[in-house]
Amino acid sequence: MSEQYYDIERRTAIKEDARMFRRKFLTYEQAEVIYSISHRKLRDLAEAAGAVYRFNDVNVLINREILDEFLEQFRMPARTDIKI
Repeated sequence: MSEQYYDIERRTAIKEDARMFRRKFLTYEQAEVIYSISHRKLRDLAEAAGAVYRFNDVNVLINREILDEFLEQFRMPARTDIKI
């Protein structure tokens, strides 16, 4: 087996990243990576969706299911007038 393929540190990092994508509750930092939007915009969207769980000034979690459902309302329908 080649050493490149069986890099245990790389495999561990990939498993950790995959675990982050399956979580129900995310921190702001994790959600910024997943949704690829800025902290301020994410905070505004999460609060508008009612997906914020605030334990104190430091510990804040976002319910991913609620935020995903809220974001679905902004989906634009497919355009059929565009030719590719």
